[in-house]
Amino acid sequence: MSRTPIVVVLGRPNVGKSTLVNRIVRRKAAVTNEEPGVTRDRRQFEAEWAGHEFHVVDTGGWEARPKEQLASDIREQAEVAVSGADLVVFVADATTDVTDDDMGIARVLQRSGVPYLLAANKVDSPAIESDLAHLWGLGLGTPIPVSALAGRNAGEFLDLLVGSLPTDLDGDGDPDTIASLAIVGRPNVGKSTLLNRLAGSERVLVSDIPGTTRDPINMVVDIDGEFFEVIDTAGIKRRTKIKDDADYYSVLRAHDVVRKSDVVLFVVDGQRGATHQEQRLAEEIAKTGSGLIILLNKWDDLSEDERLATEDSVADRLAFVDWAPVLRMSAKTGSRTHRLPKYIRTVLEHRRQRIPASEVNRLIRTLQEAHPPPVRKGRRPKILYAVQAETDPPTFVLFVRGGELGTDYIRFIENRIRETYDFTGTPIRIRTRNRH
Repeated sequence: MSRTPIVVVLGRPNVGKSTLVNRIVRRKAAVTNEEPGVTRDRRQFEAEWAGHEFHVVDTGGWEARPKEQLASDIREQAEVAVSGADLVVFVADATTDVTDDDMGIARVLQRSGVPYLLAANKVDSPAIESDLAHLWGLGLGTPIPVSALAGRNAGEFLDLLVGSLPTDLDGDGDPDTIASLAIVGRPNVGKSTLLNRLAGSERVLVSDIPGTTRDPINMVVDIDGEFFEVIDTAGIKRRTKIKDDADYYSVLRAHDVVRKSDVVLFVVDGQRGATHQEQRLAEEIAKTGSGLIILLNKWDDLSEDERLATEDSVADRLAFVDWAPVLRMSAKTGSRTHRLPKYIRTVLEHRRQRIPASEVNRLIRTLQEAHPPPVRKGRRPKILYAVQAETDPPTFVLFVRGGELGTDYIRFIENRIRETYDFTGTPIRIRTRNRH
């Protein structure tokens, strides 16, 4: 089976790589900002042009002489992406002189043997287009003038891109209909370390600096013989901690990932325990209907007293999601992470579980006879019929006559359903329909 080609977008910091990626995929998928270094990990998107489908990988800014470890890690991640590319788009700034970073990238491409295109970005006018002689000095052939921000020459550039894609690539194809797992938590709790542990390699940047991950990082990972799409999200900050547009859009995309995921791996720093912020995050996850597994990370670093304090905080702050399994683990050392695949399969199985209508009605009838709904506004409501209407998450519909059931009685029904059937790891939705 032929696999989908991979196009890697490469360049030094602040030349418009992420803006060009957004132009290629025709939506604001990658975080862009005038501040250099906003993109740090490589991130993959699906794209299509003129009937040709391909994947686009956005990389962090490549620097010839990185001054910090984080910049060095970004460079390494970009070069790893090149090694797995079918085509590289080298983005250069047409409005500035060629730099040592540009020359370094040119040498990397020439040594790699991977096909490439040289995109001369920020060509906003014909005058700039006629003055690209300095880019010929890179030794990479004809610069392709384009303005990623304004869209100038974007169609012509994409025509050249898809025309340069290889065909009949061997591969097993992209697994479809696979479950998606979102890794979520506050900044610096070990989310990227966990993704690398699941992937079995250093696929994403890990740093002690909070906020290293800015965009969600998607990859398909084989976990214990089964493929999953795993998404590492940016650390979700409190509103008062969001300082700029990049932070704002990073958090916005993380929330969007949570809404679309089958299961959320909610990473809690075991050294700090569950705080008010974890409580808010858990509330949002439960509202989305996604499955939930709580991971108490850095567990091996805790004393016995610290472990008890962390468990107490979880029992107190996250009591409303007591249906979510809790795994005590260490992403850094791998301690107990081998148990995670079993937890994931259990949650997915429970999310897809369907209870026959006859059993649901028998249970509701028994509950209603033993504990009738309370009288509200002088009327006692009665449940006429019940059915499980959906899965992912399990959703039950109660047809009611004679008034409203009230949230307290609906919560009572949910608790009895959970006692009767195992719905560990998944929220349950109960909706009512009035019948006259």
